[in-house]
Amino acid sequence: MNHLILNFVQYVRNGMPKYNKESAQQETQRIFRMTKDGKVYYTDHFAVRFCYSKNGSFSNTVLALSKLQKFDRIPFFVVLIKGDQDNALFLANSSLLQKISHSSQELRVDNIKGSFNGSDIIKVYNDIPNDFDHVEQLYAIHEGFTWEENLARLVEATSEIKPLKEKFTPNNEQNSNLFSSIERAKEFVDSEDYKTLKNDLDERVKRNLKSILVASHIENVNIRGRLIEYLITTENNNILDDVRYLESRLPVYDTRNGLGDYVREFPNRKSYTDIKTKIMYLGSNPKAYNVDKFLECMSEDNSVFMFYLVGIDETGLTNCVLCSVYDKQLVDATILQFHWAGRATRGVAQFNGNALADILLSKEFKHNIDTKQSKVFLQGLLDR
Repeated sequence: MNHLILNFVQYVRNGMPKYNKESAQQETQRIFRMTKDGKVYYTDHFAVRFCYSKNGSFSNTVLALSKLQKFDRIPFFVVLIKGDQDNALFLANSSLLQKISHSSQELRVDNIKGSFNGSDIIKVYNDIPNDFDHVEQLYAIHEGFTWEENLARLVEATSEIKPLKEKFTPNNEQNSNLFSSIERAKEFVDSEDYKTLKNDLDERVKRNLKSILVASHIENVNIRGRLIEYLITTENNNILDDVRYLESRLPVYDTRNGLGDYVREFPNRKSYTDIKTKIMYLGSNPKAYNVDKFLECMSEDNSVFMFYLVGIDETGLTNCVLCSVYDKQLVDATILQFHWAGRATRGVAQFNGNALADILLSKEFKHNIDTKQSKVFLQGLLDR
């Protein structure tokens, strides 16, 4: 995380004026050279909304959802100035909101209306407190989701509408196929088909390496990941040469976000491969998959699901690893975000970014699929 953001967090904790909202705003704007946009103060790296509560309770209206959209690509903080207590700080990006409260009756994904209150900010996210000490951890989680994904969740949570998505409920045959997918994975990673898939993806990276390295400098984690996926999975021959103008020239491609970015059929197996780029010097917890989509796909009788990890550091390409979703290192690195889900879905999985780095930095990756662990993992997903 940028050092200016961490400096700001420490300033709120130890140096910002207390008890008086106006003084806190003025001093913070001066010290960090912030621009004012309505009720929001911002820099290129973070944005802040100051709120005040005489007794420390926090139910005030904070900000319009449409305004938050403008700043959701950087850490968005709410600083609560209290009348007789120390200042409090919350991360309030869209991933950290439970719902939209104020004037939101007409809220839809194509009609962004309403505001959120202090009480709508999630104060404990998956056992992680939303406070000074956990800003980096929570923002890394937020970076794994798009604005569109969070908006859809907020619309469902706010409006008492019937959800469009339902939990996947396998029948007996699908359930058998689902648990058989563990053995299919073990067979696949030791097969010639695995080598063919790995060589195919490696060649695609090699062919587009210059463009991939340019794209790796995009700050927006979702745009960066989607573009690199595009470069690897399509027959692309254009060279990207200047990241400054890249986002305005992004190609039009399918972003419906199916389970795998790259699907390849073999005589006995259908492989779904999701591509994850790990920028080794940046911290992040990338989104892994939608749990219901994963369960449904694995309930096919011939499916295997792989992750192709692409590691990039300051000097260029570090390594590329193709591993099964059931590999022990990936299962251990999986963070399940069930509470993030809508009312009728099982939520999403994310990966611990440090674990991905460990896989990419290993001298020689060896497959390790623990059948017992994988069965327990699958059953835990089904039971949600």
